[in-house]
Amino acid sequence: MNARDLGWTAAALGVLVHGHRELMAGLRRRPAPPARRFEPPSVTVIRPIRGLDVDARANVRALLDLDYPGEWEVLFVFDSEDDPAFLLTREEVAAHPTRARRVELVVAGEPPRGMTGKLNAMQVGVARSRCDLLAFSDSDTRPTPGVLTALVGALLEDGRTGATFAPIYAAADAPLAGDVGYGLLVNAWYGASVARTAAPDGGLPFIMGQLMVFRREALAAIGGVGCAAGQFVDDMYLGRRLHESGWKNRVVHAPLRVVTGHLELGAFLRIFRRWILFSEAGLPGDFARPHWVRGAVSWLSWGGLAAAVARRAWGAAALAALPIGFSVWSQLRLQRACHGPDVAPRHYWVPAVLPLLGAGVALSARLSRQVDWRGRGYRLDAKARLGEAQPARASV
Repeated sequence: MNARDLGWTAAALGVLVHGHRELMAGLRRRPAPPARRFEPPSVTVIRPIRGLDVDARANVRALLDLDYPGEWEVLFVFDSEDDPAFLLTREEVAAHPTRARRVELVVAGEPPRGMTGKLNAMQVGVARSRCDLLAFSDSDTRPTPGVLTALVGALLEDGRTGATFAPIYAAADAPLAGDVGYGLLVNAWYGASVARTAAPDGGLPFIMGQLMVFRREALAAIGGVGCAAGQFVDDMYLGRRLHESGWKNRVVHAPLRVVTGHLELGAFLRIFRRWILFSEAGLPGDFARPHWVRGAVSWLSWGGLAAAVARRAWGAAALAALPIGFSVWSQLRLQRACHGPDVAPRHYWVPAVLPLLGAGVALSARLSRQVDWRGRGYRLDAKARLGEAQPARASV
């Protein structure tokens, strides 16, 4: 052990502590506002579905269990009646009571060239909608009863707010290593960065749209949801267009669960790669800065640890391990602060290596612009815009 090792460890810990405090400060600076009464406008909730999500029946039931105080309707939109989730959804709709005025299963057909299946389903759903506001809900989410009320209430607080969305957290009932990695990515990385980047009123220049509500006039101002044709990531593009047009996007306090499960590490890495490609479509430049810094420190720390072990310098090895240990603790702490579940000790190795994996996944996304999503393959250009759609070998 020497002064150089001590100096490096102190510097690495200082950088990691600073980044952690930045992220935690973002999570703490927005107290939840008191509930306000409002005259509820009618809402159409559009849920595109392709393929079977984890515990799909419970996800459908949760959407039907919303307790929005105004008039609302639900449109489940599929590519085809042959989709494996179609019959399941129809059974749940028939058997499960709901306060929604109208619930329909809609078949959108195959998307036109230059449009994702999800965006096509959104556009078809908008054409069938009958309500004042438009909401879009991802099929792998499980909303709590009051989340739609919170989204609409925040939308009506400010006449220039064009869209609101719920902060997400990922959780699996019986997590595998891939579920833990995905949870950390969504909760400790993206969720914490959303809180850090948001203005005091929740304003953001983008949308993360697992559940989002729009004013019709805001969408009309940017050309409707169809303006995202040619984009791989519809929500971030729509949010950017709204922001550029003078409308506000706001993240609310009511969290939304993304349901995961049965996710092996290899499948998670494919999702990780897709999220990196998603992030190229509208996130601010400094959004992921704390995590890139964490990744750089982790690479250097692991390299120092390996070198110290190779020369049997156990004191230097212990010092090199300290930043790695702090990175693990920081990710677990941020995960809990973003409503995520506890991580079992047997999976602590996942946050230890996740920053290392991030660099490899990012390099893969640069070298190959082909990505599979919901049973379709897409080739993206340098700005993560849509190329030709192709049949995918597998859906994740």
